[in-house]
Amino acid sequence: MSEWIMAAREALGAARLYQEAVREAVLAAVAPDGAAPDPALLTREQHRVHGFAWVAASIAALEAMLDWAARAAGAGPLAEVDELALRIGFGEYLAQIAHGLPMSAQEVVRPAGLGTQGAAQDFAAHLAVARFLAEGSTAETRSRLAALLADGARPSEALGDDALDLVRDQMRAFTAAAITPYAHGWHLADALIPDDVIEQMAGLGVFGVCIPETFGGLGLGKLAMAVVSEELSRGWICAGSLGTRSEIAGELIAENGTPEQKARWLPRIADGSCLPTAVFTEPDTGSDLAAVRTRGERQPDGSWQVTGAKTWITHAARADLMTMLVRTDPAQPGYAGLSMLLAEKTRGSDAAPFPDPGIDGSEIEVLGYRGMKEYALGLDGFGVAADGLLGGQEGQGFKQLMRTFEGARIQTAARAVGVAWNAFDLALDYALGRQQFGAPISTFPRVADKLALMAVDTVMARELTYAAARAKDCGARCDIEAGMAKLLAARAAWNAADNAVQIHGGNGYALEYPISRVLCDARILNIFEGAAEIQAQVIGRGLLAGQAVRAPA
Repeated sequence: MSEWIMAAREALGAARLYQEAVREAVLAAVAPDGAAPDPALLTREQHRVHGFAWVAASIAALEAMLDWAARAAGAGPLAEVDELALRIGFGEYLAQIAHGLPMSAQEVVRPAGLGTQGAAQDFAAHLAVARFLAEGSTAETRSRLAALLADGARPSEALGDDALDLVRDQMRAFTAAAITPYAHGWHLADALIPDDVIEQMAGLGVFGVCIPETFGGLGLGKLAMAVVSEELSRGWICAGSLGTRSEIAGELIAENGTPEQKARWLPRIADGSCLPTAVFTEPDTGSDLAAVRTRGERQPDGSWQVTGAKTWITHAARADLMTMLVRTDPAQPGYAGLSMLLAEKTRGSDAAPFPDPGIDGSEIEVLGYRGMKEYALGLDGFGVAADGLLGGQEGQGFKQLMRTFEGARIQTAARAVGVAWNAFDLALDYALGRQQFGAPISTFPRVADKLALMAVDTVMARELTYAAARAKDCGARCDIEAGMAKLLAARAAWNAADNAVQIHGGNGYALEYPISRVLCDARILNIFEGAAEIQAQVIGRGLLAGQAVRAPA
């Protein structure tokens, strides 16, 4: 067993003790009477609560990284590239936890802000932690890792499952042939992903990864879904995102639908003949779904008419099915009056994007994430069939939706990992080819540092995402794990894209270079599927309430 794996285990034990010290300090601020956390104090003390969430997420990433290294070492001595990734990852994250952890570019949570100065000093002085702080992420280790990366070495990506490794190989080959060469042209033209590419993706089973085999899907689970999303997003985030809507709709219907709804919709979603979209967000509501006002009114014949406004609806014009959150009982405030409708619509065209009566849409022009287009929708008596109420039950919409958030956030984290790898690929390729002062810029220490840290951060985000997916596949509640994965992976994607642009220099700011697209695409990841601040609030609140986090399997 590698000495660094043993040191990592000891350091991780110290980190867990420090996490508990942070939890107790934050609890003292938000639950001063020793009872449950006060909602008002949770809001007032967001810096501490969110800081605790980031500390816990960083430690969860260390756990996932150690689990990855142990699996990589299972077949023999740990490869040098893997040992360096472990050393650098632990060195960086332990230093952040002990001294200052970036929640954003300017918001750094420090022990003083958490009220844990003494505990942080003890943590940093722990023998194994101190070793990583001194010998983990150094100029020498980063330089060596960058040199190995330049020579073609990569941290292990074996999943310990031949079938999943084959899925990765298949998706990587498809992406390299059908997505990567064309993605930048589609982005610059603000074009939809071509129909023939969607058909090829459907043929590979992309839209039915998690749909049961009895309904035409692959029935492979969330880990397979994460691998597929990562590889497609490594070519273009929009290719990976096509599966998100199918993931949400498929899980909503499979978990909550009537037998008739499952039989009607799941096979069509799985084979790609039905493209769904999620219609939840409204103007001015953001993440506050309890404030949804779009009205669904039952008609004498049992059908529904929907009136209201929705916004940031992805792929709306080309979608065939809308999973739509509406208020069917205005007398019930908050979540209680919300229901989920399966609203069928006609697929639009360029000439008539929304041909059905009662629905109209205007495109929202965006910086990136362009392959499906975003819309604001106006609904004025839009008709939904009588059998369109999900599960045949009113008032269950919010509960039904909440159960899909875990899978959707894991999928989003996987997309972020793919975007981070895309940025790394572009940065390394450019750094190897760009000569300055008689040498490739990949040999310059500051460039080498960026490449090494980019790769390590992406591996850590990837393994945390996989850990969340494994927990979900075990049938466990994993909203905390999914939120942590999404939180860290979105940061990793943005950091990778930003540093990749820096490595490109002025060319990184030129539209002709694909990294300009990746930067725009990466920025959305900290916003959609729950903004970083929402993720941190959910994580912090859950952990303060005593919700447990599953250790990596």
